[in-house]
Amino acid sequence: MPDASDKGEYGNANPWIIAILVAIATFMEVLDTTIANVALRYISGGLAVSSDEASWVITTYLVANSIVLCASGWIAEMFGRKNFFLVCIALFTVSSLLCGFAWNLQALLVFRVVQGLAGGGMTPVAQSILAAAFPPAKRSQGFALYGIAVVVAPAVGPTLGGWLSDNLSWHWCFLINVPVGLISLVLISVNVPSSPNKKKERERLWTRGLDFDFVGFLLIVIFLGGLEVVLDRGQIDDWFDSRFIVTFAAISATALLLFIPWELNRRQPLIDIKMLTGRQFGTCFVIMLMTGALLIATTQIMPQLLQEEFGYTATLAGLAISPGGAVTMLMMVVVGRLGFVQPRYLIAAGAAIACYAMVDLLRVTSNADYWYFAWSRIYLGIGLPLIFIPITTASYDGIPPSKTDQASALINLARNFGGSMGVALSQTVLARREPFHQSRLIEHIGSWNPIYNDTLGRIQGYLNGRAATGSSSGTSMAIVNEMVQSQATLLAYIDVFVALGVIAVVMVPLALTLRTVSRNVGAKSAH
Repeated sequence: MPDASDKGEYGNANPWIIAILVAIATFMEVLDTTIANVALRYISGGLAVSSDEASWVITTYLVANSIVLCASGWIAEMFGRKNFFLVCIALFTVSSLLCGFAWNLQALLVFRVVQGLAGGGMTPVAQSILAAAFPPAKRSQGFALYGIAVVVAPAVGPTLGGWLSDNLSWHWCFLINVPVGLISLVLISVNVPSSPNKKKERERLWTRGLDFDFVGFLLIVIFLGGLEVVLDRGQIDDWFDSRFIVTFAAISATALLLFIPWELNRRQPLIDIKMLTGRQFGTCFVIMLMTGALLIATTQIMPQLLQEEFGYTATLAGLAISPGGAVTMLMMVVVGRLGFVQPRYLIAAGAAIACYAMVDLLRVTSNADYWYFAWSRIYLGIGLPLIFIPITTASYDGIPPSKTDQASALINLARNFGGSMGVALSQTVLARREPFHQSRLIEHIGSWNPIYNDTLGRIQGYLNGRAATGSSSGTSMAIVNEMVQSQATLLAYIDVFVALGVIAVVMVPLALTLRTVSRNVGAKSAH
């Protein structure tokens, strides 16, 4: 007879089957954070919207994902982990189907919000199910399998999304979730049991009533939702010169100002504000915010650059990002064995490498080849795992066991909302700097400039030669204008990389301010 300590909370249920099923469902959810990135050009064309409007498909998902993280722990506790997980999968599957059949941008964004709400609930509950399925001694093995799914999904997403967009349509980036979701729904309902101990605990909680911070949740929804509207619409509506933007900024700021004192005076607050004011956890929160901005922004802006300026197909643009994903998988294993190194040094090193990846992109020219972009992503794939794993260890340092679930939710919230802010920042810099560079370049065009005269003469000679063979097209001035536009756009992308590089630079001194973490704390956090 096996000892009771060799079993998890679910008794005789096979923990590895549970781990595989949970990992597949989580893979599907994490995949959706990147699968649409390379399809944005198709979405933009198919729905007749601009590229920055199409980027809302990413940001709305991330914000909705962040919002539900604040309440997922309470919902799972009151209604049961398995029940909540199944509802999330069902809602995610249905919303994916609706996204695939969206008839305009507004409909797609609504369905993406629903999809994000469902996906945000899946991630923390999946971790809780895994912790319950395995005995403490084997729990790390289950989380290793789960970790592989979480790491592989963002790497596979761009390539898969590119192939689907090129060979089928962008709709399939969402429709592909439907069969996976239905299969997961059936298998998890059959193979993942309910915990009898948790059922008794839920009954006890229900006798106390719904002790949920509804006011706090409403305020955080208004704050994050209003801020997202400002970030997404700001560039289009000329930021604070627009009454619309000023109104939503005021609503968002008011919600935040009301939220802070409300949470500080709650016996069981939705978010423990005091955690964020602590030096250790507060710094980790800011670092994760910046890391999310760096990760999601680069994953969105790179395929856009490759498709718009270098003529890559969506599939090839996805493949240019994939080598970085493979390196990230390898680095997750390597970093897992570096527990003897203080997290602050690993985070600082990862941020420095990420900064180098951005600096390397400043050399981009119109002649850059596939491997130039692939290597920049590989550098990022080396740096980011040095941040993601140690930041978990550092963030739990000094946090009591009763607060670990909330700490995990806040760190995930920082990553997702940071990603949304990173995308908004990138699109704003791109939109603002492109006309700036174009106006500066035009200043050098004139008959007084010998370089311009020489270039114009060469182009005219080329066109005259083609005219003699009956294949001339366009005029020399039109070609010059096209060259100026292309150069201005490329310079604007370089400015985006500068902005992201500055974010990475700031992370280095922030990481070094973290205090020394004992190895025992790091070991505990791994579980």
